[in-house]
Amino acid sequence: MNTQDLLGNLVGALASGHLKVIDLTQTLSTEFPTLELPPQFGQCEPLRVEKVSEYDDRGPMWYWNNFSCNEHTGTHFDAPIHWVTGKDLANNSVDTLPVQELVGPAIVIDCSAEAAANPDFLLDVAHLEAWEAANGRIDEGAWVLMRTDWSKHAQSSRYKNMDETGQHTPGPTPEAVKFLVGRGIRGFGTETIGTDAGQAHSMDPPYPAHHFLHGAGRYGLQCLTNLDRLPTRGAVIICPPLKLERGSGSPLRVLALVAA
Repeated sequence: MNTQDLLGNLVGALASGHLKVIDLTQTLSTEFPTLELPPQFGQCEPLRVEKVSEYDDRGPMWYWNNFSCNEHTGTHFDAPIHWVTGKDLANNSVDTLPVQELVGPAIVIDCSAEAAANPDFLLDVAHLEAWEAANGRIDEGAWVLMRTDWSKHAQSSRYKNMDETGQHTPGPTPEAVKFLVGRGIRGFGTETIGTDAGQAHSMDPPYPAHHFLHGAGRYGLQCLTNLDRLPTRGAVIICPPLKLERGSGSPLRVLALVAA
């Protein structure tokens, strides 16, 4: 089959409804929760919106806004340059990373029951090995998406789940991230504010998802939603970040293609 036929089949499947497009993106608003670091560090700015005109004397025929936010606000992409372990890699920022990396297969690890029972649930190697025993080996070049249904808490304080010790949200263990990097994954995605667990600051190394993923030139996706609508295997993820010069990441819209 030639390229024209392949693309024609793709367009036809989309038009006929045999291929669905599922939005994995949270709506970016001024109220959407942002990551909080210890006070001695710089902080992630939330979205700020300033109306320029709305069919008025500032612009009689057009509506538009100025906006500003941190690169890691809302549903967002982490590039390797975001972490110290990836700072010296080639093509490590969002403007230089290979664009073919931004479209790829995804698998979903369902941890929703465990996360509902324990907000500090940690995805470990035993869980991944059990998943592989049931579903087959994790594919090289796949996005691994950790489903926790945490996105359903985005409008409440439970999304950050903060107390005096910090956030209490699920994520992977250091060993699990090393296992996934060893499988050659493309990146790791979560429904929480970060790819790491809320208490990952106390792990060895601290924030292991960032440490190992970005050190290996791999990527992160955070604040995803609708992972419960994806199959365990078979989805394709499209996730191009903004092409910011030397950007460490950016808000983006993540789409999944799924057979109907």
